[in-house]
Amino acid sequence: MVYNHMRSCVIIPARYASSRFPGKPLVSLLGKPMIVWVAELSASAVGKEHVYIATEDSRIADVVQSEGFSAIMTSNDALTGTDRLAEAAEMIDYDIYINVQGDEPLVDPDDIRHCVSIKQKYFDAVINGYCWMSFEEDPASVNFPKVITNESSELVYMSRSPLPAYKEIKKAPNRYKKQVCIYGFNRKQLQEFKNFGRKSCLEYSEDIEILRFLELNHRVLMYKCKPGSLAIDVPEDVPKVEAVMRKK
Repeated sequence: MVYNHMRSCVIIPARYASSRFPGKPLVSLLGKPMIVWVAELSASAVGKEHVYIATEDSRIADVVQSEGFSAIMTSNDALTGTDRLAEAAEMIDYDIYINVQGDEPLVDPDDIRHCVSIKQKYFDAVINGYCWMSFEEDPASVNFPKVITNESSELVYMSRSPLPAYKEIKKAPNRYKKQVCIYGFNRKQLQEFKNFGRKSCLEYSEDIEILRFLELNHRVLMYKCKPGSLAIDVPEDVPKVEAVMRKK
């Protein structure tokens, strides 16, 4: 059953102190800070009044507030972006909390809306997006978490290694699924995630937050998103993303 009366918001975790790219949320893309791009795309999905940026840094808060968005100040020591999201969710009252990553300036608002609608229908499941990798992308790259699902679209595992593996070359997969960092949670799920108090062993090794929910025995439903999403992980990614943005 779908409960359309549920109140939904987007929270964008944005940390200034990134180890690989300090100040990444404020990097300029075609003259506009990346975090503002992501916030505007999220606003077109759920409305500007339901978009929040969760950050530990006043510089990020000042920029988004100057553009009319709400900032939620969180602690400096959040273990992950999802922990930061859980912290922020304690300060605002919604039924559904959508996590959109602050380094995904090409996120599609339709994919955010789709996440909301699936979460309304499967409220007790954690929702996460995926898309098919293009043939230009290297499955062996550790920058792309590869997604393994069962035939019911439930997450079995996610890895930075090229999975599924194969014993014989004739059984090699034709293509791979990669994670798209749009998630749907309810308050209880976020509280349980945060209360775990540490990264799980698999989460720590793979550096993939969603794996903690498997340790908590949560059903994780994966849904298909449009291809073409590009995240900015390191400064070298900026010109590639800007080139795609110019085409759009």
